[in-house]
Amino acid sequence: MRTQLRPALVSLVALTLITGLLYPLVVTGIAQVLFPRQANGSLILINGQPVGSSLIGQPFDAPKYFWGRPSATSPFPYNAAASSGSNLGPTNDALIKAVQARIDALKTADPDNPLPLPVDLVTASGSGLDPHISPASAAYQVRRVARARGMEEAAVRQLVSQHTEGRQLGILGEPRVNVLALNLALDTLK
Repeated sequence: MRTQLRPALVSLVALTLITGLLYPLVVTGIAQVLFPRQANGSLILINGQPVGSSLIGQPFDAPKYFWGRPSATSPFPYNAAASSGSNLGPTNDALIKAVQARIDALKTADPDNPLPLPVDLVTASGSGLDPHISPASAAYQVRRVARARGMEEAAVRQLVSQHTEGRQLGILGEPRVNVLALNLALDTLK
């Protein structure tokens, strides 16, 4: 038994050091050198202070801001430690009521809006943390934001256009607007 125990313990210690210490340190070091922004959470900094991540949505509900996709995380919205969808099916009464409440809130905030209501403004993403909305969702909110800020709609539309990201590599995904980046840009305008 001793002849088997010693090699097993040596293997355990060696593999623990390699896979539990050495490998993570090497990968972390490479990430910090090659991709420092991404390795540190893609943080958005203002005056050296983090205000959020470009990868995680944040709650905005004031009329002067663009609103993001709803979040289904618990115990509070946009909880990065609990990424999850609602797991409610399309015929579930709770989902139907939640979507209707979101529709009502959007209609109350801008009752005369003639544009069709984009689905991503009333449904949560699979992770509940999506920081982006579709260009159609941004366009739907331009009137309300411009009115709340006392700005021309054309100026707000131009800002949305400047913050619309295209498809990745020209073919992957859909065009999208990062809500936090857009709202921060609005706040910097005089």
